[in-house]
Amino acid sequence: MPFSPMNRRSILRQTGGLVVGSAAFSIGFPAMAEPTPLTPRQSLGPFFPDQLPLDTDNDLLFISGRPGRAIGQPTDIFGQVRLPDGTLLAGAVIEIWQCDSFGRYIHSRDAGRGRRDKNFQGYGRAITDKDGRYRFRTIKPVAYPGRTPHIHFLVRHDNADLLVTQMYVEGEALNRRDGLLNRVSDPLLRRSLIVPLTQSPELGENALSGRFDIIVAA
Repeated sequence: MPFSPMNRRSILRQTGGLVVGSAAFSIGFPAMAEPTPLTPRQSLGPFFPDQLPLDTDNDLLFISGRPGRAIGQPTDIFGQVRLPDGTLLAGAVIEIWQCDSFGRYIHSRDAGRGRRDKNFQGYGRAITDKDGRYRFRTIKPVAYPGRTPHIHFLVRHDNADLLVTQMYVEGEALNRRDGLLNRVSDPLLRRSLIVPLTQSPELGENALSGRFDIIVAA
């Protein structure tokens, strides 16, 4: 069945903004590997939204009440959140934010720096299910001056911020020169922030998907 903005929005709302195991998101969640070190912390950055959009669900491609779709390559990012001992973290709030295809964030300090995609939500929120799973529908992140493509993540549980980090894209040439990414000196920990994005035609034409698992301290 072709992707429909209305169908997608309806599904997202019916499930509290988290879609797992539906036909709309058909990628499965394979078992996680053995316990690994904590996901490295990264900078919150200067452009965490200073005013949240009215629409804050986990589908950043569409904004409620607008007919258009965000410019960019559709990309599903999914994963699990757990503790170092392997305990899956249910009920965690995952927030993401990123720039649009023109390199603009939804932030007052970034509003006057050029063209902006008014159909890109720019920020989204999901809640992990009983198995610690989350999923977002967004665009493939793009570079802007001084930064390699990335998506910001914040993990909150029981009203406490557990982690702020950033997810990067495997194969991006700018990764080798990005100051924040390379501030993580341990190559294995740095690698844990870099996600391969693969073609996923079952999610739509030209769609990508990638798994970003997150390990946090309680």
